[in-house]
Amino acid sequence: MAPRDFPTRLTRRAARAGLFLPEDLVCQLDSFYSLLSRWNKKINLTSLSDPDEAVERLLIEPLLAARFVPSTATALMDVGSGGGSPAIPLKLALPRLRLTMVEVKARKSAFLREAVRHLQLNDAWVETARVEELLTRTDLYERFHVLSVRAVRVEPRVLHTLQAFLAPGGQLMLFRGPSGPDAPGTAIPPLEWHSTHPLVDTLQSRLTLIMKRA
Repeated sequence: MAPRDFPTRLTRRAARAGLFLPEDLVCQLDSFYSLLSRWNKKINLTSLSDPDEAVERLLIEPLLAARFVPSTATALMDVGSGGGSPAIPLKLALPRLRLTMVEVKARKSAFLREAVRHLQLNDAWVETARVEELLTRTDLYERFHVLSVRAVRVEPRVLHTLQAFLAPGGQLMLFRGPSGPDAPGTAIPPLEWHSTHPLVDTLQSRLTLIMKRA
């Protein structure tokens, strides 16, 4: 995709999804996508080759999901951050969020740190570790109002780990495809399924919200 084509492609895809994007946000997303494209030639950050699907999956989905982030939320942890989506688009859409990205692979973590520097993101950090390893970090316990997860197999053991970092009353955002029931059967107390919402129609993607009881 030629760089000059990207803002037009993004705004058109956003409009189809019912989103109006301010010019400064389009510029930031353009910069992020360009950086991602350059790094993807050197390391495998995303396997998406179709430009429209890439824009919808990596950018439009998180922007739609941003609508479900509570206005009182100020801290986000993204688990398995990889190529930076949904974490970085969420941060760009909601600059108030303090962002912690968790990525075990060193090369992907290097990309995430470069994205933070390149985009001049305030209050954004990268943890190169498995999320289970962060259980030794008591300073992270119940610190986050929102946790986002994509491309991570969500099992009871994983949910038990994730809820340790989620503040009471906080929410876990699961980015999902078309398969499986709306209400996952894996939620365990103090987590409980709240709702599931469609995201991008062409992808049949969904966002499932799981809340931590206060």
